[in-house]
Amino acid sequence: MGPDLRRGVTDLDGVGEAVSGIVIMRSGENALQVINRVKAKLKEIEPALPPGVKIIPIYDRSELIHRTIGSVQITILQVVVTLVLIILIFLWHFPSAVIPLVTMPVAVLLAFIPLRMMGISANVMSLAGVAIAFGELVDASIVVVEQTHKRLEQWDKARRPGRQSDVVLAAVKEVAGPTFFALLVIAVSFLPVFALEAQEGRMFKPLAYTKSLAMIVAALLAVTLDPALRLLLANVGAFSFRPYWLCSLTNTLLIGRIRPEEQHPISGFLTRIYAPVVAWALRFKWIVLAAASILIIVSIPIFLSLGSEFMPPMDEGTLLYMPTTMPGISIAQAQRILQATDSVLKEFPEVDRVLGKAGRAETPTDPAPLSMLETVITLKPRSEWRRVDTWYTSWSPEWLRPLLRHFTPETISSEELIREMDAAVKVPGVSNAWTVPIKGRIDMLASGIRTPVGLKISGHDLKTIEELGNQVEATLPSVSGTRGVFAERTNTGHFIDITWRREELARYGISVDQAQQVIESAIGGDNVTTVFSGPERYAVNVRYMRDFRSSIDALSRVVVPTGGQRQVTIGELATVRINSGPAMIRDENGMLTSYVYIDLVNRDPGSYIAEAGKLLRARIKVPPGFVIGWSGQYEAMQRANQRLRIAIPVTLALVIVLIYLSTRSLGKTMIVMLAVPFSAVGATWLLYLLNYNLSVAVWVGLIGLLSIDAETGVFMLLYLDMAYEDARARNRLRSIEELREAIIYGAAKRLRPKFMTFATTCIGLLPVMWSVEAGSDVMKRIAAPMVGGIFTSFLLELLVYPVIYELWKRKSIERKLEHFDIALPIENERLACSTASD
Repeated sequence: MGPDLRRGVTDLDGVGEAVSGIVIMRSGENALQVINRVKAKLKEIEPALPPGVKIIPIYDRSELIHRTIGSVQITILQVVVTLVLIILIFLWHFPSAVIPLVTMPVAVLLAFIPLRMMGISANVMSLAGVAIAFGELVDASIVVVEQTHKRLEQWDKARRPGRQSDVVLAAVKEVAGPTFFALLVIAVSFLPVFALEAQEGRMFKPLAYTKSLAMIVAALLAVTLDPALRLLLANVGAFSFRPYWLCSLTNTLLIGRIRPEEQHPISGFLTRIYAPVVAWALRFKWIVLAAASILIIVSIPIFLSLGSEFMPPMDEGTLLYMPTTMPGISIAQAQRILQATDSVLKEFPEVDRVLGKAGRAETPTDPAPLSMLETVITLKPRSEWRRVDTWYTSWSPEWLRPLLRHFTPETISSEELIREMDAAVKVPGVSNAWTVPIKGRIDMLASGIRTPVGLKISGHDLKTIEELGNQVEATLPSVSGTRGVFAERTNTGHFIDITWRREELARYGISVDQAQQVIESAIGGDNVTTVFSGPERYAVNVRYMRDFRSSIDALSRVVVPTGGQRQVTIGELATVRINSGPAMIRDENGMLTSYVYIDLVNRDPGSYIAEAGKLLRARIKVPPGFVIGWSGQYEAMQRANQRLRIAIPVTLALVIVLIYLSTRSLGKTMIVMLAVPFSAVGATWLLYLLNYNLSVAVWVGLIGLLSIDAETGVFMLLYLDMAYEDARARNRLRSIEELREAIIYGAAKRLRPKFMTFATTCIGLLPVMWSVEAGSDVMKRIAAPMVGGIFTSFLLELLVYPVIYELWKRKSIERKLEHFDIALPIENERLACSTASD
């Protein structure tokens, strides 16, 4: 009597074997709902478990879902509070501030109606779209409110001619068209995200849908709800009732007093600083243009030096340790390695539980050999990790440290923890690889490679494929950033070959089928019956005891009946020997294939592949009929890049068309598009300073930045045009000096709406950059290029746009002056002739 043939083993916390199970979710299901249903079912069956048996959840993905959703919700709340403070402080008029404050929730809530109809849940990425869109949702409302402020201020100075509602309606009409088109451009600019497919498409499309729908709704509200609210609040008269304090509070909230921009403590201060700066820029325009050009040119090599990756790393709060051994390892040896490594990992103070497995279960969903080990390491909360000294440890008080931890954590980093773990579990003959569960599973499903980067070697001969893999394994450790390399031993599996001598079989009158049946029954075993024990069923397998089949000599002594009383040993009928052969055969694209796994540390996949590819081409000669190709993140990066190379230029062309339809001027369109290189400067330098690699998340942020560039450019040009048209209507464009006065007025005297749109989009995103909780890694990569780009774009637009606008309008003014100089002598001559005749 003995156990059945084992195919796998599980260890918990390095203390011994355990029985483990995994829940497999159907494609398209909601993970959180499935997990909740599983928990309910486990609780239901718990009373029926045998004594001493407990079901302990080790890796529960719902904890990560709740953490990330909670983190994003807190970030959204911080963004909203930041925007509310910006709007209230800069407008300093509560009835006017109500309009953008109402627009934010209304636009988001209305956007969730089509999202629900499309089956898009409130996941991390859709909520990230809300967090990123909030600052842009109120831009149109701010422009509308600020324009009505300015017109009402002028109306009040002119002793209030006409009705107030007419003034408000005229002000709204002045800016309604450009603001509508600006928001429409933001909605259209996310078309490249919709072109993404596979993993990246499923991840970022909810964000694109949420933001685009919210911006479309905001564009409609800008020309419907916002003007209606403005007219409604304009018709509210002063209240007079008792008590006085309540009447005063009501008048302040519902009516208020519109203060001129120059009397505002913040915008007035900014205007007084900016006015001489823009005047200086107009006097020394070529210096300003040269400095802006140099800044753009200097940023180009910085951008080219940025690393590249497919997706940014996400802190899941759990690690996945995946060592690989040579083929042919026994289950006993695999169990010893598994238990030893698990016990070492459990000793780290940051580790909560360790669940390791080797081999596979009786299911086709997990066809892993014994040589592939997997260990799930759940970590404790960050607050319980080991402390390290930082730049503020020695002097900062305890109450200040939670604030400083957003900049520099006081605990050991995840990278350092993995580095220590990797050093602690170095085992001879074992190649380590580290990842996180969700990312690792997705990588394995998408490409078969369980490390960030890998190679696939394909050809028609397994021996040659294995030789090429060994050469790659020996070459790549010299490349910077390589933590470990392991090439599959495709042709080094161990087999027992029994070669029958047919003349001997014929001499004893034994057929090959009879001899094979003996081998199958005596060594492999044969199910002869089934034991019923209540609801349980056990197959009864009969075969030789272990001592009779544990060596080549023992196998040679297995007897084969020849009929009657005589038996012959296998050693007399066949040759028994151990041979090497393919342990597992892969077939991809009609060719035999083997994998090389590469674990990276402190190196982005893009630059690593570029350097390692050159080295492999120089040192390894690939025979005809064989192919070495990069896989893992590389395949996904190539797929996403090919899509974006087409989608981004098409979207840029569409944005240009929309801006042209709004401005009806090719010159104005080109001026607006100058914001793109201006913003690229800040985006590039902030990515460089934060050590962020170019990834799909960063490109999503850059695509969002493109739309904000168009919006800020449209608003900047809008106020310059309004100042220019106002000066022309008052006949104040008779010289270059008057043109400059008009430009300074449009740039400096209308600084408040431009600064508010900058503050809501740039400063409003700072809570995203501030976040350190789960899920913030991806959101930071999206927000970083937007924050840096908006900052430099705003500064350069304040200096460069007035200069370019003067150069553009200067020619028309000079032509008018030339016409005036020619016409004046002719009129004088006519006047002289008329005087003489009199």
